[in-house]
Amino acid sequence: MVRLSRLFGPEVENYHKTLTPERLIHSQVPEVIVISNLPPMSFPVPDQPDPPTMPDGQLPMQFPHRKGWHTDQSFRRPPPDVSLFYAVQPSPKGQGQTLYADGTAAYSSLSREMQQTVAGLSAIHAIPWTGRGEDAVRAGEIPAPLEPHQASQAQPIVRIHPVTGQPALYLCEEGQLDWILGPVADMDTGPDGAGGRLIYKLMTHYTQPQFTYSHDWDAGDLVIHDNRNLLHSATWFDAEQHGRIMWRTTVTGNAGDEYAGERQSWLPPEGENMMGDLDYAN
Repeated sequence: MVRLSRLFGPEVENYHKTLTPERLIHSQVPEVIVISNLPPMSFPVPDQPDPPTMPDGQLPMQFPHRKGWHTDQSFRRPPPDVSLFYAVQPSPKGQGQTLYADGTAAYSSLSREMQQTVAGLSAIHAIPWTGRGEDAVRAGEIPAPLEPHQASQAQPIVRIHPVTGQPALYLCEEGQLDWILGPVADMDTGPDGAGGRLIYKLMTHYTQPQFTYSHDWDAGDLVIHDNRNLLHSATWFDAEQHGRIMWRTTVTGNAGDEYAGERQSWLPPEGENMMGDLDYAN
C-alpha cells in the first residue's frame, strides 16, 4: 500500500511526524493510520444510534441531513493531496459506507453570482474535537487549549487544482471548521453569522445527489481519492455488534502554487517535542 501510494506524489506521510496520536498509527508501518472501532485504536464512530434513512427509505447523503463531510487534514497547511483508503475488515453490507462528493462539478454548477461571491474567500479549518466545531460552540463548550502549531488554518474556498487547472470547492462542515474564529474569514463569525449561512448554502449545494457517490465496502477494496477537489463522509454502522478496520495513507507534496515554500504548519518550533500533546483523531 505504501509503495502504491508513492505513485501519486513525492511523499507518503509518516504519521509519527504529524500530530497523529500513537494509538492510531500502524504498529509496524508508520505511513498507515488505522481507522477502527476496535482497541487500541477506537476511532470515533459517527454519533448516530440507529441507521438513518430518508422518508423514501434511501440513505441520506446531502448536507445537512448527512453530517461529517470533510476532506482529510484540511486543518493543516499545506493540506495533503491524495488519500488511499483500504478495507481490511469492513462493516456489513449496507452499513459503514463512505460517501464522496465532487467539488469540481459542484463549483462549475454554481451560479455566476455565487462564484463571484466565493472568489477570494477563505474558510478557517480546525482540528476536530477541540471545541471549535459548530455543535461544540452551540453547546457552549470551552475550546481546548492549542499550541501555535495546532492553530486553525485558513484555506481558500475555491482551489485551483495543480494538475488539471480546474477550480473546485474546498471546504468542510461542522466539526472541521473553526466556528469561533470563522467559519469564513472576514465575515461575521459563529454558527448564526453570515459566514455560517454561506457554509450551509455551499455545503447543501456541494452534496447534491448529482455530485455524490456512495461506496459500500467489500474486504480488500481500495479507494483512492483526491483531497484537493473531493469531500467524503462516513456513515453509521453498528459498532456494538461489528468490528471495522480500515487503513489509510496520505500523499503530500503537490498542494498547488498557493502553498509553495510554506513551512508545514503542524511542526512545532525547533527543538520542541510534538508527540502526545493533543489526542485527536484526524
